[in-house]
Amino acid sequence: MSAFSGDYHLETDGRTVATLDVSCWKAAGTVSIDGTEYSLSREHLLDGAFVLQGGGEELARAVKPSAFRSRFDLEIGGRQLTLARPSAFCRAYQVVDGEEVVGTLRPAGWFTRRVLVDLPSDWPLAVQVFVFWLALVIWNRENAAVVVAAAGS
Repeated sequence: MSAFSGDYHLETDGRTVATLDVSCWKAAGTVSIDGTEYSLSREHLLDGAFVLQGGGEELARAVKPSAFRSRFDLEIGGRQLTLARPSAFCRAYQVVDGEEVVGTLRPAGWFTRRVLVDLPSDWPLAVQVFVFWLALVIWNRENAAVVVAAAGS
């Protein structure tokens, strides 16, 4: 919404379809879609899987196999996928099913918070927002590390 807000309006064709409120203090958030609230969180405070819950059930799960890599192993609807960067030198992410790229997420530019998201249209919107939020978790951590490094210089 603004440079100092943890909120995001997610749009399709210029129309807001969801509102994402990201916690400033931990890897957590909520997404509101047509009046229904979903929670995005980690199973434990500092470790464990990232989960999407709605209606009292788990809708998607992601495990980060290494703290040193920008990759998640996803479980969505019983399918195993991967969310990872195609190269260490770019900020974009790809969702890969086996060997096939089924989706992408990439910043719209260097000095904007806008992100272009292209995920399978048959995925529920809450699941698409969850995948976006996972990329956002990494981007926010990287930005915080840059600020800390610059402050230490």
